[in-house]
Amino acid sequence: MIVHLIDGTYELFRHFYGIRRFRKTDPPSGAVAGVLNMIAKMIEDGATHVGVATDHVIESFRNDLWRDYKTGAGIEPALRAQFHPLEEALAAMGVVVWPMIEFEADDALASGARLATRDKRVEKICIWTPDKDLAQCVVGDRVVQIDRRKNEIRGEQAIRAKFGVAPEFIPDYLALVGDAADGYPGIAGVGPKTAASLINRHGHLEQFPAGVFRETANSNNLELALLFKTLATLRNDIPLFKRVDELRWKGATESFASVARKIDDERLAIRVPQLEKQLMSPQISRITQTRKTKKVAGNKTQ
Repeated sequence: MIVHLIDGTYELFRHFYGIRRFRKTDPPSGAVAGVLNMIAKMIEDGATHVGVATDHVIESFRNDLWRDYKTGAGIEPALRAQFHPLEEALAAMGVVVWPMIEFEADDALASGARLATRDKRVEKICIWTPDKDLAQCVVGDRVVQIDRRKNEIRGEQAIRAKFGVAPEFIPDYLALVGDAADGYPGIAGVGPKTAASLINRHGHLEQFPAGVFRETANSNNLELALLFKTLATLRNDIPLFKRVDELRWKGATESFASVARKIDDERLAIRVPQLEKQLMSPQISRITQTRKTKKVAGNKTQ
């Protein structure tokens, strides 16, 4: 069995701006329809166990730790208006969705990956997002990160090649170099190569010897780095589900046809119910979704 964990917020952004490249106006539910069609295509290609994490609100507990952490400020109204409808549409489609409030969608993805690894039947867990912090969840070639934007599947070796450190050190790495997407700057003067060198020499930040960083007039850089590491460390202890079987897609709800009309994509009302027949043969689905995982990344199973 292959488990697919999807960053719904990222996909909503991706489809919203993807549509805008070709149209002068923003369809009211165009991005929602785009995400649902993407998931329908995954199911057509054999995906059976799917979970989607969303940011019900952008702010999380991390905003209490660092005032400059990312917020929902600046999100275009036409995009923001599709946040909650996406969650409702996914639920109507019969897809498991985790709307995050106190935590972030990335925390849900990390938690879902950890929970899925407990089931020996799970051969592979695919985390669909390019976010750098999710690299910390990669385990060998069993838990992999799929970057749809670059058409790559990243296992542990690929993470090492990209960042210069093993997945377990990604929070330490991001603490040093910063993550502009999440709103924390890292440590001044420490670039990617220096960060990787320090980590490979000393280990986790907590193991760094005293005096590695010079003290500034405002704060101790190591203490600041430890704060940033807290921001970069994903919570993987959220009890999203008890059994992986809860993620199995079993078909849309009765309300899905009306939802499809509401988002102005009635073709989905025809397409989605047809997918239920495909899931009648687990063996065929298993072969198909394995091929899909390789196809998506152009066989770059690094």
